[in-house]
Amino acid sequence: MILYPAIDLKDGQAVRLFKGEMEKATVFNDDPAAQAMEFVDAGCEWLHLVDLNGAFAGEPVNAAPVEAILERTKVPAQLGGGIRDMATIERWLSKGLARVILGTVAVENPALVREAARAFPGQVAVGIDARQGRVATKGWAEETDVLATDLARSFEDAGVAAIIYTDINRDGAMQGPNIAETAALANAVSIPVIASGGVSSIADLKALKSCGAPLNGAISGRALYDGAIDLKEALSVMKA
Repeated sequence: MILYPAIDLKDGQAVRLFKGEMEKATVFNDDPAAQAMEFVDAGCEWLHLVDLNGAFAGEPVNAAPVEAILERTKVPAQLGGGIRDMATIERWLSKGLARVILGTVAVENPALVREAARAFPGQVAVGIDARQGRVATKGWAEETDVLATDLARSFEDAGVAAIIYTDINRDGAMQGPNIAETAALANAVSIPVIASGGVSSIADLKALKSCGAPLNGAISGRALYDGAIDLKEALSVMKA
């Protein structure tokens, strides 16, 4: 399994939200590129980036810090937030991003996901963010009646590289991931699934590894910043 350290970007800074609420942001680093280098120097093999402002605006807002991260680091990075048209997808991939994450458009314009996955094999992921199993969009501000598992299944034949599944009520709360729902989703589809939301200890990582589903990896943010998870130890656990 791959450990994806998360760098969430708000107003040019690396922050963490509490359960997806923008007004409950904690700033952890004024220099996101320096934060990225800390993760890379510790041995991480991927970075998970989120443009929080972009998720609400519907277009990239934190392009400058993302570009700075891409310039300074040599590990692949995936980015979500405000990526809602083909031109934005093409622009980010041309700048060296390894993978774009499509969330809101996966619900509102699934044809775009399919088109992008065909055009850029292995470089398009779907972000499924849910509360009580139902998908939320537009920076988690709007809730839908779409079930997370149904949305995931609808992309089975689309050629997407991964599904990033986030339990919103666990995100930033340091209460552990929703292992049961994550495992159920991963077992329902053949697409690689990455767990997100609430990963706050080495024990959580071990639980995800042994959850009975073939997870691709797990994303962690606040726990790495707070020191609840030692990155080097976590990387060794994930590789074991």
